[in-house]
Amino acid sequence: MLIDNHNRPINYIRLAVTDRCNLRCFYCMPEEGIQYVKRSELLSYEEMERLVSLLVTQGITKVRITGGEPFLRKGMFEFLTSLSKIDGLESIHITTNGTLTKGKVKLFKDIGIASVNLSLDSVDSKRFFEITRRDEFETVMSTLDELISCDIPTKINCVVMDGKNIDDIIPMVELARDKPISVRFIEEMPFNGTGDHPATLFWTSEKTLEHIKAEYPDIQKIQDPLYSTSFNYEIPDFKGSVGFIAAYSRLFCGSCNRIRITPQGVMKTCLYDNGIFNIRDIMRNGASDEQVIDAVKTAIHNRAKDGFEAEGKRSKQVSESMATIGG
Repeated sequence: MLIDNHNRPINYIRLAVTDRCNLRCFYCMPEEGIQYVKRSELLSYEEMERLVSLLVTQGITKVRITGGEPFLRKGMFEFLTSLSKIDGLESIHITTNGTLTKGKVKLFKDIGIASVNLSLDSVDSKRFFEITRRDEFETVMSTLDELISCDIPTKINCVVMDGKNIDDIIPMVELARDKPISVRFIEEMPFNGTGDHPATLFWTSEKTLEHIKAEYPDIQKIQDPLYSTSFNYEIPDFKGSVGFIAAYSRLFCGSCNRIRITPQGVMKTCLYDNGIFNIRDIMRNGASDEQVIDAVKTAIHNRAKDGFEAEGKRSKQVSESMATIGG
C-alpha cells in the first residue's frame, strides 16, 4: 500500500482525461474559455491505462474519471471498458456535467461504473444559464433521471456562490426528498482561471449548513464514509441525503487518501499544490514500470500536510482553471 509521510494511506486516484469543457461556469473558467492544450500533450488512453495498472499493484483500488468534461474526449466508453478489466481495480467513478450522456447512461451500468458525481449548481433554468453560460439545463436533468432509473449511485455537486445561487440552496435540498441521491454543497474555490478571487469566503460550509437548518431544524448528522470529503446529514422522510464539502476551508485534509493526475500528466498530491512532476514525460522518455512507481512513491513521501501548506509552497498564486486540474 502507498503511505504518505503523514501516515495516510493512498488508495484513490483522480484521473483527468481532458481540460476541455462545453460549459463556461464562471467559477471554473472565463467566459471566453481557456487555452486548451494540444491533443498530443494529453496522456493517451494507453498511457493512462498503463499508469492505473501500475498504481493498482501499489494499492490503488479506486479511480475517478474527471475533466474538463470527460465525455468530450472521443473513445471514453471504450476506455472505461478497458479500465474495468484491470485486475485489482475495485471501482470506477465518474464526474460529469451530464450534458453529453443523455441516452447513454445504461452504458455506465453495463460497464460497471460504481457512482456518478453530477455537476448541477441550480435547479432554475435561468440561473443555470447565468452560471454555465449555456442552455443545457433540461439535458442535465434528463441525465439525472436516467441515472436514478438505472440505479446508479448519484451525487449532485453544487458549488455555493454568493450572489449567484443562494436562492437555489433549499430547492437543491428538496431534490433529495423524493430522489435517492446525495446533494452536496461545495465551497467555492479560487480555481477560476483568472487569479481574481476574494481573500475570504462568505458562504462557508458552516454557513450553508446553518442556512439549511433554519428550514429543516430536524436535520441530523450521519456517519461519514471512510476518507469522505463531505460531512453528511439526513432529513427525516427524505430518500436522499445532504453533504457539505469544505474545499476552501480544507477541513478534510487530515484523512485525504487521493492523488490527482492532470490531463497533461502532471501529478498533484494535493489540489492546491503547483504540481509535483510530469508522469507523461517520464513515460515518453522510456521509463520502466519500476521507475514510474518510484517517482510516484517519492512524490507521495514528500506530501504537504494539508492544502494550506501545499498552497504556501507554490511558486505562484493560484490562477489555473479547475478544468486544467481535474475537478
